[in-house]
Amino acid sequence: MLRWMVDMQSVRRMAGRACGAAGLGVPLAAHASFLPPALMDSAAWGIAWFVIVVMPIAVIVLFWMVHVLPEKIAHKRHHPQKDAIQVLCLLSLAFGGLLWPIAWLWAYTKPTLHRMAWGTDKHEDFFVHEARRAEAGEIGAREKQHLLDELDGMAARGGLPPQLREARERIAAAPVAPAAPVQGAV
Repeated sequence: MLRWMVDMQSVRRMAGRACGAAGLGVPLAAHASFLPPALMDSAAWGIAWFVIVVMPIAVIVLFWMVHVLPEKIAHKRHHPQKDAIQVLCLLSLAFGGLLWPIAWLWAYTKPTLHRMAWGTDKHEDFFVHEARRAEAGEIGAREKQHLLDELDGMAARGGLPPQLREARERIAAAPVAPAAPVQGAV
């Protein structure tokens, strides 16, 4: 047992000497950064200005872009109530985004009640855009007839606004696009 205690004492002495030798290798002044102090100060100022000035602007721009998405979706889908969706998006900005999910869902809904009431589920701008395409000869006979039937159905339910009457006349007078050749036909 005594021999075991002597061995432990020698191990402790050797460990103490090793720690002392390692302590001599530690520098007296320690720096927490790999940069010199003056450069560290400049970097801290740069990061602070970035966080105080650039980040709030980026957050506001991102907030705005997200809240305009339903309006863009409604415009792309030719939603007949896209103007109301646009107003809801602007109100959502004023109310901190609380109305944004409603605008998002509204932009993606198919307006079946609007179609029952007015005869179409497209915004008036859609027909003006299609009239331009028809004049350029980009729509086929079936699509042209479908547009004319839809405009006639709207006219039967109530008078067409002047813009849609003009679009109907332009579509009716437009040439039909040539039929695309069938692939694989010889």
